[in-house]
Amino acid sequence: MMSGCASVNGQEGWAKGRNVSGFRLVLGQPEQGSRTGAAMSQDETLTREIAKDLDGSFEAVVRAYQDRLFSFALRVTRNPQDAEEVAQDAFVRAYRALCTYDSERIRSLALRAWLYRITLNVARNRLRGKKPRLVSLEDARSRDGDGDGKSAWEPSDDPALRPDARYEEGRRRADIATLVGGLPKRYREPLVLRYVEGLKLDEVAKVLGQPVGTAKSNVHRAIIALRESLSESRREGVRK
Repeated sequence: MMSGCASVNGQEGWAKGRNVSGFRLVLGQPEQGSRTGAAMSQDETLTREIAKDLDGSFEAVVRAYQDRLFSFALRVTRNPQDAEEVAQDAFVRAYRALCTYDSERIRSLALRAWLYRITLNVARNRLRGKKPRLVSLEDARSRDGDGDGKSAWEPSDDPALRPDARYEEGRRRADIATLVGGLPKRYREPLVLRYVEGLKLDEVAKVLGQPVGTAKSNVHRAIIALRESLSESRREGVRK
């Protein structure tokens, strides 16, 4: 039994009123669930719902994953505009694919890994022929303060929160992001999926289309390569 998907070209169901070739995400909205066991339970709920009513339930999938997929796309493309378009395209492709799946296939989906795989493929296609750029692994959103009533420029009593400490911490993170960005793709992608996106090894393997053993090995080699790069960077800093 098919999932009852409406015609995309006819702009019906979930697609009604949208330009599905490039609908805009509403980033920064609350996500439902977390990256732990609750996220897996959430995925089971989502797959059950979209198996019953794809057009009525797909919006929940977008709400649950839009920020995560945008964030992941940003780390791959290193460009906010590209990342937003990649995430948008990934959701459209996911919807169109689900239109062709029967209910049983939808219920058996490993939803999170499946969505990340689509996003990665879209990002790779977009990056072909583009010059790589670097982006911080940290959330790109800016904050005016710490939520404690103090302005961002006001010195804190906590030494770790003072401007000089924040500067050093920011520089350290930027250095790490640069080193991660310099890793070969076969190491960088599994490292980001595992330790930045928080996916399990079996999910990393599914996203990359690799055996679990290969994904585990590449993550391990990525950690070793990153440690060596960090050590070399520190030695260069001392020499300077």
